Amino acid sequence: MIFGDFLKALGQLGDRRFRRVLWIGVLLSLALLVGVYALFLLFIQWATPEVIEIPFVGPVGGVDTLLSWGSALFMIGLSVFLMMPVASAFTGFFLEDVAQAVEDRHYPSLPPVKRMAFLDNLVESLNFFGLLIAVNAGAILLYGFAGPFIPVVFWAVNGFLLGREYFTMVAARRLGRQGAKDLRSAHAGKIWMAGVLMAAPLSVPLVNLLIPVLGAATFTHMFHRLHRV
Repeated sequence: MIFGDFLKALGQLGDRRFRRVLWIGVLLSLALLVGVYALFLLFIQWATPEVIEIPFVGPVGGVDTLLSWGSALFMIGLSVFLMMPVASAFTGFFLEDVAQAVEDRHYPSLPPVKRMAFLDNLVESLNFFGLLIAVNAGAILLYGFAGPFIPVVFWAVNGFLLGREYFTMVAARRLGRQGAKDLRSAHAGKIWMAGVLMAAPLSVPLVNLLIPVLGAATFTHMFHRLHRV
């Protein structure tokens, strides 16, 4: 059933509102990543002298350039972990547009819902972003002990967070915060599995920019399916 929800979301990927949210999320995510990298690069150039003195070797130049190139490789690897919370948080900010597009196409008989206030939506997205960053930063400590199971830990942790937050935001549009939490608690295992399905491709560069939109649509279908049960 979870895969059915995902396939329905995938089938609507050409929707104009899907593409709008996708491009906004991609551009904002890339802009933030470039900005973070630019600041990181400026810090390296500021903190590293152009020439350092090495005992028994003498002065060595170009260290700042070497570190700058090394930082580029470091940021490419780090983007796998950074883009997931960034893209997901930005998409969460526009989640109502995705959910409404899904309902207009697949559930046209539903009554309209009042949109969340801009400030409330902003606070919700920032809280979600902060939670994702904090939990992933803490999970880095676990990666040192996970060995070959690092991807499994990554998927499990982020699958739980993404499922929890996205499902709650989608369900709260129709049921309110408490009703959304109650429904989430009743189907916690299914929601976690759907979150893992979303988190797994988020570890693939470039693909991870597409998944949050599909995830928001998937959880919209999942909410309506579970709410009818």
